[in-house]
Amino acid sequence: MPEPSSAGPVDVSERVHLLDALRGFALCGVFLSNSVTWFSGRALLPREQAQAQGAPLLETVVGALYAFLIDQKFVTLFSFLFGLGFSLQMSRAEARGASIVPVYRRRLGVLLLIGLTHMFAVWVGDILSTYALVGFALLLFRKRSDRAVLTWVPVLFVVVPLLISVAQRYGPELLHGAEAAALSAKAKRAEDVANRSAFLAGLSSDSVVTSQAANATFAWQGLANPGRPAWLCIILGRFLLGLWAGRQRLLEDVERHRKLLRRLLAWGLGVGVAIATLSLVINLRNRGTAWPASPTPWMLGLRTLREVGYLFMGTGYAAAFALLFQRERGRKVLGVLAPAGRMALSLYLMQSLVSVWLYDGWGLGFVGHLPMSRVMLLSLGVFAVQVVLARLWLSRFRFGPAEWVWRSLTYGSAQPMRLASASPARAAH
Repeated sequence: MPEPSSAGPVDVSERVHLLDALRGFALCGVFLSNSVTWFSGRALLPREQAQAQGAPLLETVVGALYAFLIDQKFVTLFSFLFGLGFSLQMSRAEARGASIVPVYRRRLGVLLLIGLTHMFAVWVGDILSTYALVGFALLLFRKRSDRAVLTWVPVLFVVVPLLISVAQRYGPELLHGAEAAALSAKAKRAEDVANRSAFLAGLSSDSVVTSQAANATFAWQGLANPGRPAWLCIILGRFLLGLWAGRQRLLEDVERHRKLLRRLLAWGLGVGVAIATLSLVINLRNRGTAWPASPTPWMLGLRTLREVGYLFMGTGYAAAFALLFQRERGRKVLGVLAPAGRMALSLYLMQSLVSVWLYDGWGLGFVGHLPMSRVMLLSLGVFAVQVVLARLWLSRFRFGPAEWVWRSLTYGSAQPMRLASASPARAAH
């Protein structure tokens, strides 16, 4: 029997349209990143072939702009918004006199199920299952003070991942000796190359069964990735930053926080651009040079520095977006993305379905063949169509189809789907 004051789905009138638009903006960048790195097969190509694709001047420029402006920045922003969304749901539940824990646990459980199905049946790069797992850890911080939350951000984002990387790098040397550790690292790298090659061959097959079997196999192999614990800590750190921003109502009351947002814009883009420039220079200088099987100390430090850069740049993007959204012209332009943000889950899953058809051998077979510039143009075209479809869909329905399934399973009953005919203002929103 449901609790009389139990939390329910967010009504259209309760939504923060800046956050919807910002989520749509982040979703576009995430789609570009996924397409360039994984859907297109670029991450699976032999080093020489990938470098040959990026050799022309146009591709070199596009690749540099991608690394500088897009790579990992929007994934960071998307994770930040997940934590901020948790904060909003928690505050709304408390306002209704309800506990968020039971509903949120069910919500995360359903998201985990959707994510695992997506990972093994459609596309290996699923992030939903990871967000669901880390979301359970986020519950532990719901009653911690703002100071404690902010203290844990650098610990989870920098200290713990760096300690894990150092332990993984030097632990085998201490236990088995330098020579045995080097041989083991070399063997693991060769195994990774073989797994990626087999995955690319599977995706290139003209059989749907073969392609998806290769996807499921690669997904299973990825669960044992030694870098996964550090990655989970980094995501939790992003969630916590979003949790803090939600508590401060940073993006709900922009006018009150305008001065702080301007500082975040300056520091975020300033530090983010500086680190991105350093990383780009290092990449260009080392282009054509194979990375060692075992990362050196400076490489471990560079990885951590890059993550910090992604965080600062993503924060700068969020601040800039919020400030632009306060202007009438900016709101009109950026608000176009709000429908996409409202049904981000549906569009994210749709992107996977469309992309495996575009790139896999049983579809149009573009995997491994398109240069980065064409991949980005193709992805932007697909996303533009999605924005139009989202607007049309939400003119009639309250949720996207995947969001409706998610909410219905969470609350144990079918949620009302169609917009009430007597609410034209809500439909227009």
